[in-house]
Amino acid sequence: TTLMNDQHEDHGSTPAAWTAVVIITLAFTLGTVALILANWPLFWAGVALVFVGAAVGKVMALMGLGKKPASA
Repeated sequence: TTLMNDQHEDHGSTPAAWTAVVIITLAFTLGTVALILANWPLFWAGVALVFVGAAVGKVMALMGLGKKPASA
C-alpha cells in the first residue's frame, strides 16, 4: 500500500490541473446556458473554451506547474 500512496499522493491536485478544470467547467456551463437560450454562437464559444482549457492546463504543466514525473 505504500507504493500506491506514493504514486497517488496528490491525485493531480496541481495549479495546472485546477486551472484546466475550472476553465472547462465554465465552458460546459456556458454551453449549457447557450443551449437553453438556443444561442448557437455562444454554444460554439463554449465548445472552443473546452479546448482552450485543455491547452492552458497543458502549457501550465509544461511550465512546471503540473504533476512532477515519478522518480525511479
